[in-house]
Amino acid sequence: MKCPECQNSDSRVLETRVYKDNEIRRRRECTDCKSRFTTVETVFVNYPLIQKRDGCQEPFSKEKLRKGIQLACLKRPVSLSQIEDIVSKVTKTVLEDKGKSVTAIDIGLSVVKELKKLDDVAYVRFASVYKEFKDVKEFVETLQKDFIFKPRNENQL
Repeated sequence: MKCPECQNSDSRVLETRVYKDNEIRRRRECTDCKSRFTTVETVFVNYPLIQKRDGCQEPFSKEKLRKGIQLACLKRPVSLSQIEDIVSKVTKTVLEDKGKSVTAIDIGLSVVKELKKLDDVAYVRFASVYKEFKDVKEFVETLQKDFIFKPRNENQL
């Protein structure tokens, strides 16, 4: 690793810390100019391809997963660490199923299951996109089944 100050390629490690997702941060000191800097090492994981509903395949993307969950949790009392926990759990599930064909439906089911435990509104938001309801009636039936929501009359819908 080259020093950002003098470009010397010789440095010594002062401190090493391991973070979530196998990220390693090292605090280094240049042996030449004594400048200190931090490097980050991550394990390169070869994620499987995801089978989409239309039949095409695309690489698994933690960023795409995170973005979808963040949109569902927008303006909800859900912390970034809770979102990261869901991303980690779903990613772990995807990696465990590496030998099998991983479908977008399987990933969506995992996210829906985790969001349902965390926040009802975020769950409904994600499920409304994920389940592709054909009409309002189908959406209301799902809400009634999942939340035992009973409108007093049809005008409340």
